Amino acid sequence: MNLTPKDMLAKLVSFNTESQRSNLDLIHWCRDYLASHGVESTIVPSPDGIKANLYATIGPKLPGGVVLSGHTDVVPVAGQDWTSDPWTLTERDGKLYGRGACDMKGFDAIALALVPEMLKAPLKRPVHIALSYDEEVGCFGARVMIDAMVKAGLQPSAVIVGEPSMMQVVTGHKGGTRMKTTVRGHAVHSSRVDIGVPAVMIAGQLIAWHSEVMEENKARTPNDNGFEPPYTTLHVGVVQGGTAVNITAEHCSFSHEVRVIPGDKDAAYVERYRARIAELDAKMKAIAPETGITMEITSFTPPLGPEAQGEAEALSRRLTGDNGSHVVAYGTEGGLFQAAGWSTVVCGPGDIAQAHQPDEFITIEQLDAGTKFVRGVIAELSR
Repeated sequence: MNLTPKDMLAKLVSFNTESQRSNLDLIHWCRDYLASHGVESTIVPSPDGIKANLYATIGPKLPGGVVLSGHTDVVPVAGQDWTSDPWTLTERDGKLYGRGACDMKGFDAIALALVPEMLKAPLKRPVHIALSYDEEVGCFGARVMIDAMVKAGLQPSAVIVGEPSMMQVVTGHKGGTRMKTTVRGHAVHSSRVDIGVPAVMIAGQLIAWHSEVMEENKARTPNDNGFEPPYTTLHVGVVQGGTAVNITAEHCSFSHEVRVIPGDKDAAYVERYRARIAELDAKMKAIAPETGITMEITSFTPPLGPEAQGEAEALSRRLTGDNGSHVVAYGTEGGLFQAAGWSTVVCGPGDIAQAHQPDEFITIEQLDAGTKFVRGVIAELSR
């Protein structure tokens, strides 16, 4: 199977790998594709076995290789108005449309399509291809995959996370902690709210805390760190609770997040939030002992920070010619690779503005630019 990057992208897009679904059909196809070229791959399943990561090594099993990292899951298309079938790659006016075409099956397709070229090259250091699951919902797959790669003794000198950056070399991004808070109240008729514990109103105080702390961050954070916005943000995205307007709500829950700039500490915000919870919890129990507040952390993704003389940055700048300073507000698996002790940058084809959108696309020009970049990686590793 010798496929062009475009042909490979069409194949990958044809697999519906929305995050709520299994990605095993795609992973098994990639395994078989690699095997057809004589490349052995390692599958690292999710704890429930419904999803899996895959990594493979091409070239000598020596230290100093490069990891080409991409995720296989995509965000859902439900409720979006698509002009064409999201699971069929469609070309229009120099653009390739399909769910995941930009974020980030385009980079995955390039890495896989160039495997025959990697095999023909006189590689002196290896290329590692790493494909993960569940990046979109908390980078869960990359955690177990990186652990497996470390235990297998891989010692790459650089990791390229191919998230869409228009081939700019991104050396920093925010980290994120996602949480879910549940408030258990005491229901009474709203005319006697004084003897009830209104879960929705108490949740409202906790929600307001997020805005208050974010305003503090906005006021104290310098504007010259390159991030947009330049401060650590706090956000509540989903709220559920209450049964009727004339009943003090017995239950309310909400999902929320903190996105920290490098150098800021997620744990500090979690500690402050727990302290606020404790204050409100005590007041609630004074009225009705069965009430209370619980909070669980649903995911944590560390930030990616600039490295002093990082090999991944140096390599990517040599190949792209990009000497600008670039950081992004969104998170990636890059912080996890960096936390494992591996030099890491984000650099990939496509525009992040297209990610998660209806009629998501990558331009043929960007797909070609990403292909040229990976060919440059192959050449570097062959010297």
